[in-house]
Amino acid sequence: MDRHRARGRRARPSRRTPILYTLVASAVLVGGTAAGAVYVKAQAHDGPGLVSSSAASSAPSASSSTSPAVSEEASVEPVAEPSVDRDATLAEAMKDVTVADTAKVSVAVLDTDSGESATYGDSAFDTASIVKVDILATLLLQAQDADRHLTAQEKTYATSMIENSDNTSASALWRIIGKAKGLDAANKRFGLTDTAGGDNMLWGLTQTTAADQLTLLQQVFGDDSKLSESSQTYLQGLMGEIEVDQQWGVSAAADGSKWALKNGWLARSTTGLWDINSIGRVTVDGHDYLVATLSNGNSTQAKGISLVEATAKAAVAAFADSQA
Repeated sequence: MDRHRARGRRARPSRRTPILYTLVASAVLVGGTAAGAVYVKAQAHDGPGLVSSSAASSAPSASSSTSPAVSEEASVEPVAEPSVDRDATLAEAMKDVTVADTAKVSVAVLDTDSGESATYGDSAFDTASIVKVDILATLLLQAQDADRHLTAQEKTYATSMIENSDNTSASALWRIIGKAKGLDAANKRFGLTDTAGGDNMLWGLTQTTAADQLTLLQQVFGDDSKLSESSQTYLQGLMGEIEVDQQWGVSAAADGSKWALKNGWLARSTTGLWDINSIGRVTVDGHDYLVATLSNGNSTQAKGISLVEATAKAAVAAFADSQA
């Protein structure tokens, strides 16, 4: 650092030549952070190599024995943190879930606040009674297209089908929507790509994936939906009033404050093994999650319920733990 000292000397009567100063900044690398942010220290000092163009430049006063050193840190734009691999996180969480040798399970979860989602497994499963949400969503979409309200009879069927999982009501509405053809047409508009309606009256053997059921849940609970707000509110309301003995499944992952769901269970006559499924929305510490858990090959209904509940808990915890 140059030092300028005032020296006593005789004044010249003819003229005085102004001395100009400038500051030259030199960047010195002083460190980095684990996040990739690199910092530089800017040091300002007098330098004879550059001349200021300012007419106001003048020499330092005689009382200034040393020019001040200027030091500050400027941050270079940090390198972006890599995004979290949610599928890998979910797969890791699923290692703690015990799955029987004969059983298979798949789950999809979405954090409605962040919009991030994850899926574990991509196999197709029988829907059993979770298709009843899809049947009602299809009916509501068709009613919107026709610019009409549901009839009193349709509402009676819908309430019994969702809240009580009544199969007779489901069969009645399955006919009204046009069976598999009507369901598939609506699902195409909803964005489901791997779901196919069951043959004839076998609506419970509709094939679907956890990822597709998550897409359906977004139509029921999300902002960007083909269903009108009133249609969503109606369907959400029914899913929040499930009869007491059917309040299992994804609701096990909730903190008790709020949930809405539909379960499905079916003992396959060919194997005697159980399809156990659960879909819905749960709330944990103020965060809403959409969860779809599908399973088959369960030796008993009770074991299947335990499996989907453990899976739902693991899926939600995989997101909740990362936000803690």
